[in-house]
Amino acid sequence: MAAKSKGSKQPGCFGYPLSIFFIVINEFCERFSYYGMRAVLVLYFKYFLRWDDNFSTAIYHTFVALCYLTPILGALIADSWLGKFKTIVSLSIVYTIGQAVMAVSSINDLTDHNRDGAPDSIATHIALSMTGLILIALGTGGIKPCVSAFGGDQFEDHQEKQRSRFFSLFYLAINAGSLISTVITPILRAQQCGIHSKQQCYPLAFGVPAALMAVSLIVFVIGSGMYKKVQPQGNIMVQVCKCIGFAIKNRFRHRSKAYPKREHWLDWASEKYSKRLITQTKMVLKVLFLYIPLPMFWALFDQQGSRWTLQATTMDGNFGAIQIQPDQMQTVNPILIVIMVPIMDAVIYPLIKKCKINFTPLRKITVGMFLAGLAFIAAALVQLQIDKTLPVFPASGQSQIKTINLGADNARVTFLPQNVNVTVEPLHGTDYRTFETSRLQHVVVAYGSNNTTLNAPITGGERYTLTVKNTVSGIDAQLLFDNVTSKPEEGKNLIRFINNSPWTVNVTMGGADFGELTPLSATNYSVFSGGRTDKIVVSTNADSCTATSNSLGFGGAYTIIINECSGNVAALNYSQDIPPNTVHMAWQIPQYFILTCGEVVFSVTGLEFSYSQAPSNMKSVLQAGWLLTVAVGNIIVLIVAGASKLSQQWAEYVLFAALLFAVCIIFSIMAYFYTYIDPNEIEAQLDEEEKQVKKDPDLQEKEEKEAEAVSRM
Repeated sequence: MAAKSKGSKQPGCFGYPLSIFFIVINEFCERFSYYGMRAVLVLYFKYFLRWDDNFSTAIYHTFVALCYLTPILGALIADSWLGKFKTIVSLSIVYTIGQAVMAVSSINDLTDHNRDGAPDSIATHIALSMTGLILIALGTGGIKPCVSAFGGDQFEDHQEKQRSRFFSLFYLAINAGSLISTVITPILRAQQCGIHSKQQCYPLAFGVPAALMAVSLIVFVIGSGMYKKVQPQGNIMVQVCKCIGFAIKNRFRHRSKAYPKREHWLDWASEKYSKRLITQTKMVLKVLFLYIPLPMFWALFDQQGSRWTLQATTMDGNFGAIQIQPDQMQTVNPILIVIMVPIMDAVIYPLIKKCKINFTPLRKITVGMFLAGLAFIAAALVQLQIDKTLPVFPASGQSQIKTINLGADNARVTFLPQNVNVTVEPLHGTDYRTFETSRLQHVVVAYGSNNTTLNAPITGGERYTLTVKNTVSGIDAQLLFDNVTSKPEEGKNLIRFINNSPWTVNVTMGGADFGELTPLSATNYSVFSGGRTDKIVVSTNADSCTATSNSLGFGGAYTIIINECSGNVAALNYSQDIPPNTVHMAWQIPQYFILTCGEVVFSVTGLEFSYSQAPSNMKSVLQAGWLLTVAVGNIIVLIVAGASKLSQQWAEYVLFAALLFAVCIIFSIMAYFYTYIDPNEIEAQLDEEEKQVKKDPDLQEKEEKEAEAVSRM
């Protein structure tokens, strides 16, 4: 009996059911919520939860994999139990709660009881984060197969044209939500917020997506009275699985040579299932077999949000008037998709056709995989350039020392017993020199004929700064402990001050107060956002003077020397302790471009090919299979990254590219032997055979008796 539908008479607008506009708005808000949260997720793991790059990447890809596994659960619930509408509403509530929990988990002040700017119970934040992510994965994955299908249900049979345009509008809503959120949420993250201490504003970056998800749910529920709600009719995936299971079980029961072989192993299901279902299942399995190599593509593609975002944190994001956040580089992909899809369809494919090249769907997919591999080679080349700019920090048995001459004459510094000599010009500094900690004992500082000897009580694995100055009372030499053994993260800068004036001064820069500095003393490093200039105020008991800091780039460390106040202007010198990021983020654009070209010919063609090779009533099975390849691809990232143990990131990029090239070759061989079919033609033959059976009852009875006889054997 046909399923009864509710609300078949729907109000319309421009020939479309009014209900679809609620569905499109719902999808835009949901995609904004998902991609906005996901854009900042890996940086939240690294900088808020303080996980390292590898663990952050692992948890990120575990979450994405879960998001693409749960659609199967959502489809089963919708088709076999609740129906699409109730499934969307129920799981959207779960989804909204998950986003809200994520926003709460990122509130630093939640457990910062001593108000020192760091959470006192990081385990609480981790537990809340994992709970939120699981709820989000259940929600976003569960509604994924339902919303588009529910939108398609709103149209009558004679509205094929409107239904086709709806899916275009639906796809536009997905890309618009993704693009806008990936621009906005990194900006929100970069803001400073907090009650007791100012931190990067992850609560706002997660809170806005949570609010959009709540809006998505409210908008969808408001349209409830207008929807055409089709009752659940059973899930075709369940039938396919039962058919395959019975065929395997029946074949195992009749494995003796006494039973005649059958043309295909699925034919062993003929005793229980119709010839139509068996034939359709054969067609689906033929396509699913080709899906086996595809997860490797997604293993590379989804690293845009993990490894490539982390790569961007070590690069210069200054685009003139615009400062690009590392997680905003992900917007390059949706922007390029909007550009490349029409170019491919209107220009590239017609040109290839004019050249009389048979660019079949499977060849397109192969090219897409190859391009993704090339994108990772490009990423490896960029990483090699980044690695060249990274400072070398001392190993456990080594120490590094740089010298800053605060005096008015050249200083000669000798490190003993190695007898290493360095001449330092006035108000200049040297680069760091590496020494074996156990062998460095004394440092001799000389100005002309005057000299002094300083003991070197240094520790292995650390950096030090030696400040020297010739004064009226003699030579002043101090060994400062830098307490910095890694490059500043997120493109921020480390800044400290040395007072080279004869007065005690108070120093402020931007909103940071460095406190009082006696002559020839130094402050500790403080963290500042990169790429900006700040007002520096130097105050004495008698006067104050100001200066505007140099633009110090991103990811560097600097010592600012205060020499004097003259005419209300502070005379400053700058010594670079750690070089800033010098490789520009624009160098990531080629790898994004190549990967996006690969996505266009891989993903769009893959779905098109799958639909063209599948029976009309089994599109959902292939959709589930396609989403499963994405989930498996993210699991592959966990396995490969965990098993490779490569210390160099560029080497890991090359490894992934090599694996995809190998899989690409395997897929091309599989594609070579694939025979294209016309499901409509096969289904027409089945219709004709079923008509013949109905016309000849004796033939139907004979087939049933044969099936019953075999099942009893």
